[in-house]
This record gives sequence, structure tokens and C-alpha cells, in this order.
Amino acid sequence: MAESKFLTYKGKPLVRKGDEIYYGDMTEKYVVYFKILSESDKGGYEIADKVNVCLLNSNTDLPMKDRIIKESTKTSLFEALDIGFVWLERELSKA
Repeated sequence: MAESKFLTYKGKPLVRKGDEIYYGDMTEKYVVYFKILSESDKGGYEIADKVNVCLLNSNTDLPMKDRIIKESTKTSLFEALDIGFVWLERELSKA
């Protein structure tokens, strides 16, 4: 079995670069994109307190506006991951 070089969440890759995070497998039809919009200091740690979450079609040949299936803004990364996971699972189960 090949080892993944990515961190995973509930069995799917979770990749972060700066304030952007992608969740899901780009070989599947959909992925989730997170953009950390703001952070606040909580006990010496920077915690995301505003996160935009988008369910995207993974076809990069489409313009970005056509790739967005659903979009929302959440008040924590946990809330964003939670809704993103649900959206992704629902859409992938339809395929």
C-alpha cells in the first residue's frame, strides 16, 4: 500500500498553503476549498475566526465562477471543515 505524503482528514487529503486549504482528492469530481479570512489570538495561538468554504468542481479547465457549487462563511475552521465534509460526501455519493 502506497503511503500518502499529505495530512488526511476522514480519509481524504488535506493540503494547506498559507491561508488556503484544499480538502479532497483532485481525481474525484469535487473538492472543498477553504480560505482563512481572519484570525484572532487565543492564549498565544492564532485561531481562524472567519473562514470561507466552497465546494468546487475539480475540473480546472472551467472558470472559477463556474466551478463553485456551494459557498458559505463560518466562524471557525472546525465549522468550515464540518460543513465542507458534509457537502463533499453528499455530492460524491450522487456520482
